[in-house]
Amino acid sequence: MRLIGPDGSQVGIRSTADALTLARELDLDLVEVAPLANPPVCRIMDYGKFRYEEAQKAKESRKKTSHVTIKEVKFRPKIGKGDFDTKVRHMHDFLSDGHKVKVTLQFRGREMAHPELGARILDAVLEQLGSLAKVETQARLEGRNMTMVLAPDRKPPARKNQDREERTDKENESSGQADEQAPMAETAADEQ
Repeated sequence: MRLIGPDGSQVGIRSTADALTLARELDLDLVEVAPLANPPVCRIMDYGKFRYEEAQKAKESRKKTSHVTIKEVKFRPKIGKGDFDTKVRHMHDFLSDGHKVKVTLQFRGREMAHPELGARILDAVLEQLGSLAKVETQARLEGRNMTMVLAPDRKPPARKNQDREERTDKENESSGQADEQAPMAETAADEQ
């Protein structure tokens, strides 16, 4: 087998017994890296440390992925102006956070005879949201519900970083004001 040392250097072709004794002398593990190669390639390494580092890399890559969730907002054909504005404001917040929004319009009884009223409400929602949302799934009537899915039109801003920067700026401003007041107090004490 071809053997690679703990520092990544080529040790050469060794027998399995020689490679195992060399690994034991260094108090490390012998790991077969490429079993299909001719001859097979083995490496001397700390296998526990290797597995830990791989797990950390996988965890870090999972952190960087964005988790898109679908939020649902329900409307009725006879919704009042205040309720409508509140629900659209919530949808605006969801979309600006990067979530998708499922808009559901529920019909009851005789309201089913007038699906155009529901289409008007959905059009009004799109009009108020403007360029923030794009229609991912067009409005369609499924039983007693009319549904439409909206997606954010651009990537969500990194809110956490902005909040940290704003806090840091405020802290710097407040500490700058304290620094400006401190020399005045010293000069007043010097005059007395």
